[in-house]
Amino acid sequence: MIHLARKLSLWNYFALGFGTMIGTGWVVLMDDWLSRGGPFGAMLGFAIGGILLLPVGYVYGQWVQRLPDASGEAAYTAQVFPPMVSYLTGWIMLLAYFIVCPWEAVAVGKLAAYIFPRLDTFELYRVAGQPVFLPRLLLGMAVTVFLTWLNYRGIRASATFQNWATSAVLGVFLLLVVVSGQGGAPANLKPHFSQAPLLSILLTLQIVPYFVTGFESVPKVAEESHPGFPPRDFFKAIAMALLVGAGFYALAAGATSYIAPWQSLLGRRFATAIAFEQGTHLAWLSRLILAVSLVGLLQCFNGNFIAASRLLFAFGRRHTIPSAFASVHAIYLTPTVAILAVTLATLVGLLLGDALLVPVTEVGSMASAFGWLATCASFYVVEHSGTQRLVAGLGIGVSLLLLLMKWLPAIPGHFSFAEWLALAIWLTLGLTLRWRARAV
Repeated sequence: MIHLARKLSLWNYFALGFGTMIGTGWVVLMDDWLSRGGPFGAMLGFAIGGILLLPVGYVYGQWVQRLPDASGEAAYTAQVFPPMVSYLTGWIMLLAYFIVCPWEAVAVGKLAAYIFPRLDTFELYRVAGQPVFLPRLLLGMAVTVFLTWLNYRGIRASATFQNWATSAVLGVFLLLVVVSGQGGAPANLKPHFSQAPLLSILLTLQIVPYFVTGFESVPKVAEESHPGFPPRDFFKAIAMALLVGAGFYALAAGATSYIAPWQSLLGRRFATAIAFEQGTHLAWLSRLILAVSLVGLLQCFNGNFIAASRLLFAFGRRHTIPSAFASVHAIYLTPTVAILAVTLATLVGLLLGDALLVPVTEVGSMASAFGWLATCASFYVVEHSGTQRLVAGLGIGVSLLLLLMKWLPAIPGHFSFAEWLALAIWLTLGLTLRWRARAV
């Protein structure tokens, strides 16, 4: 069996899980969150979503102790379901990680252009009415190449970067919460919900899976734990990442709405930064938010890059896609072909520009919920303990609810034709790779 380097500690796993969740969404898309739920709807949506997903996190913690395999959901479902079901489950979950990579590559240009407006020059073309500018495109490509190099050089380099980025993001975020608490006003939170309370929470819950996807990235690098790593610590890392991540988003929505009237932020780019500058009259604080969001972008990009490349590597090792994807560098012990494949696909997605940002949120939410559902269902089948099956059953219920909120046309915010089309294209690509692997 092909092995990867074993270097990771508990803090490394937490930083990976947390960092895979927390990118620039809390700055770039805050206006969308508030338009969906208002302050209370957004806060309750993320808080409830984080708590409801604890049973799912528990199931992942149990699975990774029993089966520390980089293929994650594909390996778990293979224990009870037919090979095709197992493969498609893993392939859909891969979408949840991979789709974040071009998202972040696009977002870095959008973020930098807010600080340096001259980047919004040399328009190349338009996608869905959104311009694609050459400087922003080149910047996204440069960041992608940098993370490729970082991951190519070894998991230790990636983990060190993730540790530093996570510490920086959490430190600055705590400062922002304190500033908001001292300088904000309760009147800024009114009206508390953007629509009816239940609908406001529901519309936020629809996007929670996308933004908290990352806690289950821990099992994707379970094979790379240091030799003395206690197996029970996998669940500790998962639970820490899930709860801290969901709490981060809930507090971000609350702090932003408390420091400035939230309705004045709707339709504004980088609403979080605008709110703090508006509420404190401190331009440097706005720039600090943009700077730390850039750090968050890099940690989220890196975390999802790691998870996506490990899944591709594991699929190649299982021979469900061409075995070339399982190639490992002789010195760095990294999955080189899988890393380069994620890089190439990210660069292709980057060409779509800003038109990619909001739609991929919807597709990513569905992909995550599907993977969680399959993982909990497979655990329910193999487990004989009544208590364990109860927890798995709760995970199934929560995951199924999140999935149906994207599939059922009667629910606001359901999949559009474009999102169904994107999913169909992804599944077709996966089936093609599987067919080629079987044909060899």
